[in-house]
Amino acid sequence: MTVRSPIYERMAALGGQMAEYSGVETAASYGDPDAEYRALVGSCGAFDLGWRGKILFTGEDRVRWLNGMTTNNVRDLEQDHGNYNFLLNAQGRIQGDLYVYNRGEYLLGDTERWQLEKLIPLLDRFIIMDDVEISDGSDKLVSIGVQGPGATGLLKQVGIQPPCADPMVVCDLDWNGVGISVTRMASDVAVTYEVWLSAEKAATFWDALLAAGADPVGTLALEKFRVTVGVPKYGKDIRDKDLPQETAQEHALNFTKGCYLGQEIVERIHSRGLVHRRFSGFFLDAAAPPGTKLVSGEKAMGEITSVERVATETGEKILALGYVRREAAPGTLLHAGDISATIAELPFRNI
Repeated sequence: MTVRSPIYERMAALGGQMAEYSGVETAASYGDPDAEYRALVGSCGAFDLGWRGKILFTGEDRVRWLNGMTTNNVRDLEQDHGNYNFLLNAQGRIQGDLYVYNRGEYLLGDTERWQLEKLIPLLDRFIIMDDVEISDGSDKLVSIGVQGPGATGLLKQVGIQPPCADPMVVCDLDWNGVGISVTRMASDVAVTYEVWLSAEKAATFWDALLAAGADPVGTLALEKFRVTVGVPKYGKDIRDKDLPQETAQEHALNFTKGCYLGQEIVERIHSRGLVHRRFSGFFLDAAAPPGTKLVSGEKAMGEITSVERVATETGEKILALGYVRREAAPGTLLHAGDISATIAELPFRNI
């Protein structure tokens, strides 16, 4: 069942066009997705992350157990540090993705809220004799995003000076008597903060960000940005038929951590250095729906999984994400009927 974001009423009052995104009703746009996209890349945008879910892992065996379920090194995370992970099946196929943070007395999993219905039962099934408890904390702990060149300055303006400079580090702070946690996402193309706080205080914090000058941003603009920087979305660009190395998300993999579910397949691919296809970007000369197959002559070469029109300094571009055969180099021209697709490196640059 789709739920409403804790700041649904605030977004609707601003003229937000409300729609479902990743299992939550939130603002798709405030009337001009292109302007909202420009705020994300050129000034400062604030956006609802109520569509992110939180999983709490407690119990004495939580670290050892979760390290055996994920593709990254959870065991050696320092307190208040996090990393990005895949969850695989025994055949090495991706069943979901999540960020994992070591919060001292518990581990915090952060993923899209729609995935919780699948991931929590899947994980719970592998708890045998382990002292591990899994619970859904999404209704208690919510997130709001702040992004853009002006993001750090705007947070300072509202009274937040996060002492953590490194990405994927969580800082616990007091904001006007409210306990909040701030983290910065790992990216070399944008400054993006997430602020975690109780659902009851989310609207007050949202109001403060807008009062300080942040532009409200909806999910249509977030999707434009996601495609521009080449971040795959599970359920859309990453499916349960895909293998980790095909997705080009090397930061989700650790090859020295020890055994985990699906490791044998990942290690076999790693040792042979061979995948038949890879995640890629494409410049299109006309819009094509996700699922469109790409060919060179009569040879199947790839497929499109996400498409966005993005307004750039040189005019509107049609950008796409998807998969292409590994031998196809950037700059190669492919076709889907009358539509041309030029393979591009990710993230898209100089657009």
